[in-house]
Amino acid sequence: MKMRNEEDWLMFLDLCLKTKTLPRLQELFNLFLTIEEKEHLASRMQIICALLDEKLSQREISDTMHVSISQITRGSNALKIADEDLLKFIKNCAGKYKKNEQ
Repeated sequence: MKMRNEEDWLMFLDLCLKTKTLPRLQELFNLFLTIEEKEHLASRMQIICALLDEKLSQREISDTMHVSISQITRGSNALKIADEDLLKFIKNCAGKYKKNEQ
């Protein structure tokens, strides 16, 4: 499905790419996103990581994270069409944060 404002979305993505530090990126997202939108993205990140981890069933992920099974299904469907290199990149990035938590 094509976005109505594809050029503006690309401009936003380019702006994100040019942001060189985590504090600056946080500032940028604080400007553009509400707390609810940031929480939704964080939840989506958790879902994607849990699905990639393959340790829990979709129902268990739903119960553990207190999110609807439809959110898990949307994440699962998105992973099915994602490029393998992207999935490796996400796993690698997520792995760095998991190591820091231990």
